[in-house]
Amino acid sequence: MVVVRQREAPSGPPNEDHVVRLQGATWADYQRILELRGDRSAPRITYDGGVLEIMSPSRNHEDLKSLIGRLIEVWCLERGVRFTTLGSWTLEDKDADKGAEPDECYLFGDRSDDVKRPHLAVEVVWTSGGLNKLRVYQALEVGEVWFWKDGRLTVHLLGDDGYAESPESRTLPGIDVGELASFLDRPTTYDAITAYRAALRARQA
Repeated sequence: MVVVRQREAPSGPPNEDHVVRLQGATWADYQRILELRGDRSAPRITYDGGVLEIMSPSRNHEDLKSLIGRLIEVWCLERGVRFTTLGSWTLEDKDADKGAEPDECYLFGDRSDDVKRPHLAVEVVWTSGGLNKLRVYQALEVGEVWFWKDGRLTVHLLGDDGYAESPESRTLPGIDVGELASFLDRPTTYDAITAYRAALRARQA
């Protein structure tokens, strides 16, 4: 394997993710790295047909992905949508030679242990230059992916020809993703949750 180090932890800015990429990795290499990492949610590991990416998220990355997740949950609670949080669930498919771990992911409706893929995956792109995660998620057959990048939250729906950006969510019909994103700049999680909840309730009044 050839190791390509994207960011050096000692010298990189503290608000950047630290990424190591391994070229020429095998499926067995990927499984071994997962085993060594264990049940921890970080570093997050992506495998794309011979390329293995190991990403240690920055504090900013973790703050943002958690806040997006909490606001999704607020919307579901206010609208009576049943959901199950699955965090950075390891998704893998040996036949497709792909594996990924979302920043956050969800199942909606009644819980089922038979489901092999989340209904919604959320990805924060904080540091540029990573693998094409949509290509990986397409092979893994994840129906909807939300990406936050450069201050914008976008919805991507899987169809016959791959993913297409959409103004509306398929898994959460009626959610205004732009409105949700407008609350991500609040100083604390508490402030974001209370303000977003108030906005949702005002619309129902």
